[in-house]
Amino acid sequence: MNAPANLPQPVEFSLPIKNYNEFYRFYLTEHRNITSRRLHVVGSSIGLYFWSKAIRQRKAKYLAYGLLSGYACAWVGHFFFEHNKPASFKQPLYSFISDWRMLSDVVRGRLSLVDRQFDKIDS
Repeated sequence: MNAPANLPQPVEFSLPIKNYNEFYRFYLTEHRNITSRRLHVVGSSIGLYFWSKAIRQRKAKYLAYGLLSGYACAWVGHFFFEHNKPASFKQPLYSFISDWRMLSDVVRGRLSLVDRQFDKIDS
């Protein structure tokens, strides 16, 4: 299915990308599916919960639960909805940072979990 005419068309990137802002643009192209975005937000939120629990209870196992839940949700989004490989396979550090930036952009209303036409960031 083609993207609606009013949305920007995909941009080609060659990896590895050394400039973080350029990487984030690539990252957003890998997260066009709304269900995938929702799964990322759920996974990151669950991850935050477990990381805060790890700090409060001083138990490292909750850090592992946080990482596992975050990546599990994200990978389901990529494999079943985006039909691409997670950016974490390509550039893990930039991808990890971008997971949190995307969550921040969703919370601030810059990225939509309803329809991409409401995005205020070009991908």
